[in-house]
Amino acid sequence: MLDKKIVQREVSDGVNLPDSMHPILKRVYASRNIKCIEDLNYSLSSLIPFQKLSGINDAVILLKEVLEQKKRILIVADFDADGATSCALAIRGLIAMGAEDVTYVVPNRFEHGYGLSREIVDVALDYDPDLIITVDNGISSIEGVKYARNHDISVLITDHHLPGDELPNANVIVNPQLVGDKFPSKNLAGVGVIFYILLALRSKLKECDWFKINSIEFPNLANFLDLVALGTVADLVSLDKNNRIMVAHGLKLMRKNKSKAGIAALLNQTGRKLNRLTTSDLAFAVAPRLNAAGRLTDMSLGIECLLTDNDQQAVEIAERLNKINIERRKIQDSMEVQALSVLEKYLENFSTQISHGICIYNHDWHQGVVGIIASKIKEKFNQPAVIFAKDSSGVLKGSARSVTGLHIKDVFDEISRLYPDLIITFGGHAMAAGLTIKESKFNEFSEVFNERIKQNISIKDVKNICLTDGELSDDDFTLSLAQAIQEAGPWGQSFPEPIFVGSFKILGKHIVGNNHLKLKLQSAGNSVVDAIAFNTTDEDWSPDLEKIISTYRLGINDFHGSSQIQLFIEHIELH
Repeated sequence: MLDKKIVQREVSDGVNLPDSMHPILKRVYASRNIKCIEDLNYSLSSLIPFQKLSGINDAVILLKEVLEQKKRILIVADFDADGATSCALAIRGLIAMGAEDVTYVVPNRFEHGYGLSREIVDVALDYDPDLIITVDNGISSIEGVKYARNHDISVLITDHHLPGDELPNANVIVNPQLVGDKFPSKNLAGVGVIFYILLALRSKLKECDWFKINSIEFPNLANFLDLVALGTVADLVSLDKNNRIMVAHGLKLMRKNKSKAGIAALLNQTGRKLNRLTTSDLAFAVAPRLNAAGRLTDMSLGIECLLTDNDQQAVEIAERLNKINIERRKIQDSMEVQALSVLEKYLENFSTQISHGICIYNHDWHQGVVGIIASKIKEKFNQPAVIFAKDSSGVLKGSARSVTGLHIKDVFDEISRLYPDLIITFGGHAMAAGLTIKESKFNEFSEVFNERIKQNISIKDVKNICLTDGELSDDDFTLSLAQAIQEAGPWGQSFPEPIFVGSFKILGKHIVGNNHLKLKLQSAGNSVVDAIAFNTTDEDWSPDLEKIISTYRLGINDFHGSSQIQLFIEHIELH
């Protein structure tokens, strides 16, 4: 583990927040560019109007025609949590609008690859669709779209991934990342894009009295925001205000036990308390269970979990997903140990120079889990990482994770331009991307990747910094502040949950659950608090160690009906 430099976040000037607000919350908000109370207005009326999203009017015209003519719609989804929630939302939303013939296919990552490929179009042909709607994919599916349209199938692409130089020849494309798009937020997840399309479609259908004429109950799309919240949080897109509005309302549905049967069943599997549900619970407990299906088997199971309204069926599917997730964890743990071993040898190859980017491969690794390992390696060494596994055809499939300040897809764009024979396919976001290369090209790619990272970011930019919101006084160790912080979210990517720093005396410590360190700490002001450091042990600690400096989140531990303050340790420095 690299040493972390603990730095307090800069606080913005000109902040005008209510005097009644807790000063700690004011400080936290001021460091996240919250200037006034309106910035915290999460009413649905504050959402960016759908009219600002380019292509959305054409999408509505196409969908309205399909509904009127009772044509067959096929959703083509991605195989991650964003894709699954997008698919479930599209199907539920279109049925609520009056669609009578709508179903889905989702590529199997081991058989079809990503997106609307020719292979998945061949599968789609068996359904004889009039319209294919892609959700959370399609912007790079040049050949697949061409193949579909050659079979007289209309194609509506809804996506949020960055487009390449060439766009597919779809009937309509809706993607806030398109060049010239005027939508103020570029941070919509795939599920956010399809939600906006449903908002626009509902508005158009209302104008022409569609619901009244067809005796259809006017759909309350706010009831689908639990799906939007789960997909948005799971995909790690930036939680700008627009996304926070949708996530906040989705969390409310879950906390009131009004979420879809499948989400409720997944939540029950996690053991989380609904009244204290946070985005962290979605990101680290619910999303992994949903994602496990797409990583190891087939995401159809996850989609069915989100589509069912039968409570018993939802419970049964959630239990199956939980078992798959346990298997995923075992594979992940084994791969992580192997990756760290490989990494030691890998870094030795750069003994005469600084390694700026990490690129490793093992022919035995599971391609469905490389993304998780890339995240773990990136977090551990705070360097951009690409982890490869081999698919059944012998091609290497890689998953990349980046660090703040480095746009990883732009790096792949650059490599593809300078070394056109090196990368077969690639796509993704600023912080995460995927690619395929030939096995014979791995060493060359590794060297080029490291060199391009070096050109794009200096080593001082990737030093391991831990940003905090400063220290808390003993008077701040209260349940009321911990509760206020929980309710002040939703926290997430680019709007992080507050992390504080403090120096503590160790009064007691022991291991719980095999690899979690439970601590009893005394603050500088002599307050005694409980703390827990997950996936941490004290094996390397000196027996006479008395003090630590720690960064932590202020949380609540509910135990046997009582609640008390608990510090959730993020990082420990030994004294």
